[in-house]
Amino acid sequence: MGRLDGKVALITGGAGGIGKEAAITFLKERAKVVLVDLFEESLHKVKDELYAYGEIVIVQADVSQEDDVKNYVQKAVEQFGQIDIFFNNAGITGKRTSLIEQSVEDFDKVYAVNTRGVFLGLKHVLPVMIKQEKGSVINTSSIDGLRGSPKMSAYAASKHAVVGLTKTAALEVARNNVRVNSIHPSPVDTQMMRSIEAEANPDNPESVKGAYAKAIPLRRYADSSDIVALVLFLASDESKFITGAQYRVDGGIGAI
Repeated sequence: MGRLDGKVALITGGAGGIGKEAAITFLKERAKVVLVDLFEESLHKVKDELYAYGEIVIVQADVSQEDDVKNYVQKAVEQFGQIDIFFNNAGITGKRTSLIEQSVEDFDKVYAVNTRGVFLGLKHVLPVMIKQEKGSVINTSSIDGLRGSPKMSAYAASKHAVVGLTKTAALEVARNNVRVNSIHPSPVDTQMMRSIEAEANPDNPESVKGAYAKAIPLRRYADSSDIVALVLFLASDESKFITGAQYRVDGGIGAI
């Protein structure tokens, strides 16, 4: 028996580092997985890597587009009949620049994915869980959703908004035995951080990584597995009395 035996998990941002790690972990814990991502080629690659672990379905979707969100929810229900776990994980960072120099276009793009994408996922997954009278939603925010972040105004604002959506959704669906929580990672050793490092210092991105790591009390980036260990707990029945909460996975940054 796995910790998620018989459950169906839906993961957005499924071809990225954290999403893929979550898929592997969920499959090992005996869940069936629906993996959603914008990039179809990457989705097929992940599916080829993971098919031996268990039942996995892929759906290409832009999480900021309502028709795409309706489609991935419909595909999950058609394939497996239920959605027990929703890892609402897709996100982008946007351009690294001061608030004054931030373009409206980039601000809107970040909000479309990070905030509207989370909102639309909640809007269309929650009715399935309400009907089932059970479910766990884990929204990916960031430590920047709990603090200011210079040169990351759009990202920080969008991730703060995820907290508001999480708390509100948790209150609205608690009577239906549906739980909604958010996670708040510090830098994770994934391709997203490689892009941020390269943008901050194209000539020496490794120096950026070193500086960021030194600012973390545990003196390192998180691994994807560090984040997914918490996601697994929140997805499982072990957290059945936890909802509306914000969980830091930040190597001690919140204690500074």
